[in-house]
Amino acid sequence: MKPRGSAERDRYQTEVAAYVAAGGNEQIQRVVTAVHGLHRMLEQWYTVQLQDLDLTSGEWAVISQIATAQPDEVVTPSALAASAAIAPSSMTHRLDRMAQRALITREPDESNRTRIIVGLTDAGWAMFTQVVRDSEALESDVLRPLTDRQREQLATLLERAIAGIDQEMD
Repeated sequence: MKPRGSAERDRYQTEVAAYVAAGGNEQIQRVVTAVHGLHRMLEQWYTVQLQDLDLTSGEWAVISQIATAQPDEVVTPSALAASAAIAPSSMTHRLDRMAQRALITREPDESNRTRIIVGLTDAGWAMFTQVVRDSEALESDVLRPLTDRQREQLATLLERAIAGIDQEMD
């Protein structure tokens, strides 16, 4: 039996070869396939991590969106539903479960009494902190083979690629 790393390398090479055989540019396919493979492996780990904390990925999406909101940003159930691409009624059910677990608050907006502002409770912030700290351990292991300079270069290159996508979407 091959070690997981070897199996993942074989899968990566097979995927790249298939995309190139179908007419894809090898350099582009190597990058995209590597990013996708890394995402897939991390996503598997994150799913297990959230299950261990009795948290769904949808609930994590709510917690992280609230925690990372701009200081002047008003987080509403409608905005959360739109961000998650789910029906407002589904978001309401998700928020109900999270409120029952004391992870979030829902308060009327003083400046607009027709809308509700969603925030994190102390328990919600503690959950956010725990998930980030637990994830940091794995993410550090994943990036351990890279030097600090290489990590900085990788971050810069990926940010440039994302900016390129954003420009194409405008």
